[in-house]
Amino acid sequence: MEKKHLIGTIYSLGSLPVAEMISGAGFDWVMIDMEHSVLSLEDVQHALPVFGNKILRIVRVPCNDETWIKRVLDTGCDGIMVPMVKTREEAEKLALASMYPPEGQRSVGLTRAHGYGATFTEYLASAGSDLVIMAQIEHAEGVENIDSILNVRGINAIFIGPYDLSASMGLPSQVQHPEVIMAISHVKKKCSEAGMPYGIFASGPEPLSQEINDGCRYILCGVDSSLMSSSLRDLSDRLHKMVQ
Repeated sequence: MEKKHLIGTIYSLGSLPVAEMISGAGFDWVMIDMEHSVLSLEDVQHALPVFGNKILRIVRVPCNDETWIKRVLDTGCDGIMVPMVKTREEAEKLALASMYPPEGQRSVGLTRAHGYGATFTEYLASAGSDLVIMAQIEHAEGVENIDSILNVRGINAIFIGPYDLSASMGLPSQVQHPEVIMAISHVKKKCSEAGMPYGIFASGPEPLSQEINDGCRYILCGVDSSLMSSSLRDLSDRLHKMVQ
C-alpha cells in the first residue's frame, strides 16, 4: 500500500461476520491475533478471504517458532508479526523461517498462499519482497538490542508493544511513564535512522495523534472483543438510566 500511514485494528474473536465488518469499516490493515486469543490456524485461513485483498492482513503468530511461521505464511496472509523479539539471534531466526532458500529456510509446499499450486512460481519469486515480516519490540532487552535487530536482513517492519514493554521495565500498564516513553522514543528514533517502517498500538485514538506526526506507519487501535464489550456496556448503562 502506498499510504504513508496505515490505520488498523485487531481481530481476535474468530467470528467471520466480525471479520466482514472490520473489512467494510475502511481500515487499511488488520492484525489477526493468534497470540492473545483462541484463534486456530483454520480460523485464520477462513477469515482471510472474508477480509479480502483491499486490507493488509498481518497475522501475529503465538511465538517465534519455525513451524508456526511456516504454517501461518502458508495460509496466504500478507505478513506476520512475531512477539517478543529481544536479540539479533531471535530476529535472525524469524527472518530465516520467513524466507525461501537461498535467503532463508522456509519450507516449500502446495498451499493456499499460491492458490494450491496455481500461482506457485509467481509466489515463490515475489514472497521475499512482498511479505511484511514484522518483529515486535516489547521488552527492555529488545530496546537495548534494537540496533542489531534492525540490521537483520529480511526484517522489514518493527512493531512496538507498549504494554508488555512497560511490564518488562517493572512498570506494568504505565505506558505514559517517562521511562517507558523514553524507551519507545529510542526505538522510534533508531527505526527512523535506519529507514525502517514501524508501528505501535494504543487502546484509543487520542494517544496516536503524536505517533502519526512522528511518522508511524502501522497505526493499530482497539480490539474487536473490547470494542464490542464497551459498546454493549455503554448501551446497557444508557438504557438503565432511562428506566431509573
